[in-house]
Amino acid sequence: MDPVKSSSGSAWSPFAHTSFAVLWVATVISNIGTWMHDVGAGWLMTELSSSPLTVAAVQAATTFPVFLFALIAGAVADIVDRRKLLIIVNLVQATTAAALASLVSLDLVTPLVLIVFTFALGTGAAFVAPAWQAIVPSLVPRSELSSAIALNSMGINISRAIGPAIAGFLIVSVGLWSPFALNAVSFVGIIAALLWWRPAAAEPRRLPAEEVSTAVINGLRFARYSPAVRATLLRSLVFFLFASAFWAMLPLIARVLLSGGPTLYGLLLACVGVGAVGGAFMLPVLRKQFGPSRVVAFGTLGIALSLAAIALLPVAPVAIAAALFAGLSWILVLSTLNHSAQTALPDWARARGLSIFLTVFFGSMFLGSLAWGQVASIYGIPSALLTAAGGALVMIPLTARFQLQQLAGHNLAPSMHWPAPVVSEQEADLDRPVMVEVAYSVMAEKKPEFLKLMDQLANARRRNGGYGWRLLQDAADPRRMFEIWHETSWTQHLRHHERVSEDDHELQDRIKDTLEGEPEIKHLVAPFTQTRT
Repeated sequence: MDPVKSSSGSAWSPFAHTSFAVLWVATVISNIGTWMHDVGAGWLMTELSSSPLTVAAVQAATTFPVFLFALIAGAVADIVDRRKLLIIVNLVQATTAAALASLVSLDLVTPLVLIVFTFALGTGAAFVAPAWQAIVPSLVPRSELSSAIALNSMGINISRAIGPAIAGFLIVSVGLWSPFALNAVSFVGIIAALLWWRPAAAEPRRLPAEEVSTAVINGLRFARYSPAVRATLLRSLVFFLFASAFWAMLPLIARVLLSGGPTLYGLLLACVGVGAVGGAFMLPVLRKQFGPSRVVAFGTLGIALSLAAIALLPVAPVAIAAALFAGLSWILVLSTLNHSAQTALPDWARARGLSIFLTVFFGSMFLGSLAWGQVASIYGIPSALLTAAGGALVMIPLTARFQLQQLAGHNLAPSMHWPAPVVSEQEADLDRPVMVEVAYSVMAEKKPEFLKLMDQLANARRRNGGYGWRLLQDAADPRRMFEIWHETSWTQHLRHHERVSEDDHELQDRIKDTLEGEPEIKHLVAPFTQTRT
């Protein structure tokens, strides 16, 4: 982190940190190129095919790789050097974009070729997104994280406002190959910024790095047993499934419903970006006044109204106004959901947890794009837009009970309060299954409170790598309770020690207040002669 120390927490305070500011600018430039590619690809496909399903397949090819690879990408980003990973992937992205630009200039692109290259670029984005989002907390203090996330979202939408407008102009004045060529060039800035950036040295690992498969499983387990993460994922699934209709249908809205050209398509996308920038300025005030869950409800309502307006009044002025409103609504929801995911994740699971969020995000966009393209092919574009708008409206009250940012203000940093387990050196060196047994002597009058707290502790054990958790009672002495859970190996149990958070520490202290004396802990491992299963 930069030596600059700011605790103002204002909307602009993250820019006081040089590393954040440099990487932010470089990312905006790179995203301008990405949006230019999206406009070029969407418009090129309308020339190659008039099928709504085929046109929607371009959006699907952009989002499906993130759905397919994000979990692996998140696990990799939690294991390897994130800076090096970002440099390598961006180099591959630049090469792929340059190859596509060459093929377009030579008029050698078919619908299949365009989809394959779009899929390849989407795969690169799948590996960039979790790593990039995971480094943001290392660029700014925790008090400025919300502002940094909002600025990143605003940067994406600034690029959305600039890129499509430039692309629309270039397609008409230079040729369809030009947006793809400039996209290839746009990667140079982000690669240079990453080469310049020197993050603080990470603490040496005391344990070996997790295998990718183990990291993925542990990330999924954390999400499964975190109510805050589950609520965020559910709200994300519902919103993006219906909001995807706007992005999937936008090229056809411009070309078919409005009888426009690439300039109008670029203008609509630019209006989305302008609306989103305005929404980023409004977001802190709305979030403070109404709370994150209601902000998401307002944004969902805004997307639904935008879709309905375009379907019922398909004229350019209405579509432009609807695009502005859709951009504003989109940023309200996306930024709030992203912040909710960030605040629910500890550092050790940040990239893989965000990758699960991205998997839901892009998986919903992928499935939604295909579904709305199919509906439009059968029933027409207006029917697809109205159906998506109606579905979004219905889901607002149905998901209201799943509150967002449940852990905002909580401390998920490692507490390191667990003492090192007593074990012989010979036993500790073995990678064998472990069972942990904790015996409690509970005060009779506090047993109901103890049981309630243990339900919360069970989730904490599972989030940090435990499985097969059980709570048993001594048949001869109801005050004696035994907590049992398993770990896949001794190494995994030591990782559990490192992952217990300050929130978990506070919960365990509350449990101790219900006890007579200290808990008694035993660590049981399989003997040498037992084959591991």
